[in-house]
Amino acid sequence: MADAVTLGRRIRHFRTQAGYTLDQLGERTGVAASQWSLIENGKREPRLSLLTDAAKALGVPVQELLEDAPPTERAALEIELERAQSGHAFRELGLPALRASRTMPDDVLKTLVGMHRELERRARAALATPEEARRANTRQRQYLRSVDSYLPQIEALADLETAAVGHTGGALTHRTVAEIASRHGFTIVHTADMPHSARCVVDHESGRIYIPPASIPGGHGLRSLALQAVAHSVLDHEEPSDYEEFLTQRLEVSYFAAACLMPHEPSVEFLQAAKNERNIAIEDFRDAFGVTHEAAALRFTNLATVDLGIPLHFLRVSGDGAVVRAYENDRLPLPLDVTGSCDGEIVCREWSARRAFARSTRTTEYYQYTDTVNGTFFESTQTGIADAQEFSITLGVPYRESRWFRGRESTERFQSKCPDASCCRRPTNDLATRWRGKAWASARVHQHTFSPLPHGTYPGIDDRELYEFLEAHAGDES
Repeated sequence: MADAVTLGRRIRHFRTQAGYTLDQLGERTGVAASQWSLIENGKREPRLSLLTDAAKALGVPVQELLEDAPPTERAALEIELERAQSGHAFRELGLPALRASRTMPDDVLKTLVGMHRELERRARAALATPEEARRANTRQRQYLRSVDSYLPQIEALADLETAAVGHTGGALTHRTVAEIASRHGFTIVHTADMPHSARCVVDHESGRIYIPPASIPGGHGLRSLALQAVAHSVLDHEEPSDYEEFLTQRLEVSYFAAACLMPHEPSVEFLQAAKNERNIAIEDFRDAFGVTHEAAALRFTNLATVDLGIPLHFLRVSGDGAVVRAYENDRLPLPLDVTGSCDGEIVCREWSARRAFARSTRTTEYYQYTDTVNGTFFESTQTGIADAQEFSITLGVPYRESRWFRGRESTERFQSKCPDASCCRRPTNDLATRWRGKAWASARVHQHTFSPLPHGTYPGIDDRELYEFLEAHAGDES
């Protein structure tokens, strides 16, 4: 079946071909002309029964209306122009959209469409490498949004594991984690000489899980690392065949670890009680289960929509404003490149994720309301430092959901017009005129941006370093 825009153009084509006005079509179908106008402009999808009535009135088979091809070359150009002007690359320019009126000559329309094609081509050409990884990340984010970040099969596996070792609630201890590992034939070994490119290593031959002697930077606790290692066996993972499969495996093991550290039933019970008291706070959820702030915020994304009925968004942003990780099912207008990827894109200066860096006191969460092109959002942000680099963790919800959260009385409120570049990226005309050609700045370049991932069995892992590590420990006593 045609999409709404193409369907609307096909209805308009056959209506004008039949010589009917919108009012006349409305009289013959019993539907107001204003409603047909919305349908023809792709703003509303008609019921099949209404399409049947329209086809009968226009004297064409209903299947003619439902075909997925534009009715004419002109209509195809009009549809392409409309879609291009609703895309991020055009919206970022801050220019008004130009409607293809009936009086617009075909050659003008072709020129406009050609310019948009070139704009998109240049945007694609400017993408940072590796593009494959960005596209795979985007597909994973879209998949998570489609399931509200909830994976019931892994929830069930995690419940089985925690129940098998008698864990019923509260923080999962290192001893309990070791018991879960033992159930699958593994011993946890702490070692200070981990490969530089690896967070943990599993040796199936000896049944060992190697992890660092202390929590590594970035919020990856030792319990989580060990559980992620066990998860590969629980989920029957094999060596990934491509980067997308690697990402899927990473998502699944991270989810499993979080679901063990913060089991479904006690977590939902804790969060539901906080919601009833209108006092949800990620810092409380974090402390109740003894995890990092980021882990608690990510686990909240798994449970909030399915179990509490709350749409939300999550952001991890580096000190320079670049997106490290993002999720949303509440229509937050994430910064996107032409492919739909938000990885490495810069978030608006007015968002809580960046405003929080300006605080002098960072021991507690920062709260603010943010007005965006998609509505107002309430956000709570916690900042931190990893590898001497600042980062922020943000959990946000639409304005109507703020009533359930601590900090909703905040008077901090900022307006964002992004992706319009005039919001916070494009200088004012006065500043641009004042300083253009009179200054020079040396950019702080992240070298990893230009580096491909190491060519190993596992993306990002140096095979030689990994195998030399395993060989060095092969003779160790259990």
